[in-house]
Amino acid sequence: MEPKTVDEYVESLEGWQQDVVKTLRGLILKTVPDAKESFKWSQPVYEVNGPFCHIKAFSKHVNFGFWRGGELDDPLGLLQGMGDKMRHVGLTGLKDIRKKAFQDFLRAAADLNRAKGDPTSSPER
Repeated sequence: MEPKTVDEYVESLEGWQQDVVKTLRGLILKTVPDAKESFKWSQPVYEVNGPFCHIKAFSKHVNFGFWRGGELDDPLGLLQGMGDKMRHVGLTGLKDIRKKAFQDFLRAAADLNRAKGDPTSSPER
């Protein structure tokens, strides 16, 4: 059965993937308490004035992605990706969660959406 909610998505995962997704989910909701959580594009999506981050589990890693990742300050070089906008961090276990750096990304990504609007519908896209 395909998940239709974030809770169903989390429950559909097993082992380290479920642990990573649960931890990221909690970090997002604690760091950006006004974020709206939804299940879109087959993944948990978090929105403030449009989507700013998402979580997607794959067979060997979990992507923690940012719509405006190309605009985020990344002093530790954690963000991966080549496009103008999207960036992600690939996680293979709880050990890869960098709480402070991820909180900085989350706050900045939400602030960019507050300032610039929805990244999925703005003309700058």
